[in-house]
Amino acid sequence: MPEESGTTPAVSGVLAALDAGESPDLAVLRDAVRALLGELARRSPGRSVEVRVPPYGAVQCGPGPRHTRGTPANVVEMDALTWVLLATGRLTWVDAVGQGRVAASGTRSDISVFLP
Repeated sequence: MPEESGTTPAVSGVLAALDAGESPDLAVLRDAVRALLGELARRSPGRSVEVRVPPYGAVQCGPGPRHTRGTPANVVEMDALTWVLLATGRLTWVDAVGQGRVAASGTRSDISVFLP
């Protein structure tokens, strides 16, 4: 996942809005989510876990058994802001799960190894 210095303009825009105590623009948030999901898929190739950030996107990632049809066995789902914070290292996996900000099911659903 990108370090804050190497982020896309959309990711930088979302983080700047959050730092200012503001809500990010929805179009910018959408673009940031999609960019970070794409980066996850590039850095963690595979199809064993589906990461969903409704309504903006979903990717499959992680080594292991390939999912091809129906509901995946390993699913991680969260809201857009949680995803941006996780993918940029501003929120840890343990904290996100502990706070109920992430729904994760399946034996391979712990994606913390793919996050900063």
